[in-house]
Amino acid sequence: MSETEKGWARAAGRSIYDVLSTDAVPAPPPLLASAYDFLGDADLDAQRYTDPGFAAKEMTKMWAKTWQWACREEHIPEAGDRYVYDIGPYSVIISRDEAGALHAFRNSCTHRGTRLIGSEGTGFGSGITCPFHGWSWHCDGTLEQIPAKWDFPHVQPQTHDLRPVACAVWGGFIFINLDTAAAPLSDQLEVMTEHFEHFPLDTRRIKVHVQKRLPANWKAAQEAFLEAYHNVETHHSPNGANTQYDIFGRFVTRFIHNTGTYSPESLNDYPGTEWRDPVLTEAEILARTVGITRELEAGETARAVAAEDGRSRLASALGESQADLSDSQILDSIEYHLFPNMFFFPGINIPMVYRFRPDGDQVDTCLFDLLILEPWPAGQAKPFPPEPVFLDVNQS
Repeated sequence: MSETEKGWARAAGRSIYDVLSTDAVPAPPPLLASAYDFLGDADLDAQRYTDPGFAAKEMTKMWAKTWQWACREEHIPEAGDRYVYDIGPYSVIISRDEAGALHAFRNSCTHRGTRLIGSEGTGFGSGITCPFHGWSWHCDGTLEQIPAKWDFPHVQPQTHDLRPVACAVWGGFIFINLDTAAAPLSDQLEVMTEHFEHFPLDTRRIKVHVQKRLPANWKAAQEAFLEAYHNVETHHSPNGANTQYDIFGRFVTRFIHNTGTYSPESLNDYPGTEWRDPVLTEAEILARTVGITRELEAGETARAVAAEDGRSRLASALGESQADLSDSQILDSIEYHLFPNMFFFPGINIPMVYRFRPDGDQVDTCLFDLLILEPWPAGQAKPFPPEPVFLDVNQS
């Protein structure tokens, strides 16, 4: 078998394209696109997950030089609001100035290096004051005041402003990059800027935020969500084998996993799937995959009925028609992974965002953030985000 044939092997049954291209309300072009390259199947060195030296290199050569989302715009909506984001040994303050502009800088006093603001999370104030000697800065990071200024004739604002950090906004998320000479965020987002025109995340708000410490390296933890191979055994899903995977460039990958369909033939290579049924009516598919119990009329499909039900409920919540929203956008598990650690599920049925970070300098634990983003009515002010619920390793 050639490398190309090996890379293109797939289960029997309908493909994602087969399903989406025949939906009652068609999917937008980005969801019908495919971009697959077989990258090989060589093993990765396990030391990448266990070696403290490798983790230290990741921190200085990757985490300190890559774009990563720190918070949402609704975390700091007003002048004086600020948010602290920590990644490994680095800490960043994101603030909004009197004109409403966003700024980011190192969470470190330019006098003696004292941490300016304590724990990660939100705060507010007219400025930023060092808790050690009382030096203060405006919300844009410029030096405001030095106690006993007469004793510091050598200190000028331009020499002791807070150290800047690159900052940009996309989809309602505020991203930072510790490398101020980095390429723009749009370079890392690649196709996501175009694709997410159909999924405007800036119109949503945080409904739930859970943070969990996991007993695993951050890469090992996130890899469980880069595939749907586990869905058949773990979730008894009849469609996991036909999930579509796309590689759009250096930084963005995607998978699409159908809901409201049933392809028992795709399970022929899976032992121990006696729970499957060779034949299900559309009404049974509707009940099993979506949880809606009702009789279907002639010609109705489970997927179309489930999608229309989702459109109706969303229209009621938002007060406007959702007739143009495709079946796939309503139902499917659509996941975009943005290097190095960010997962965006822009669909309505699974409206989640994941983030995995190193837990300080620990190799064998990581911090996992889960957000549920809820569509929000246009023109209505978003409520302040809920405080994250923190769960330690042995909590659930």
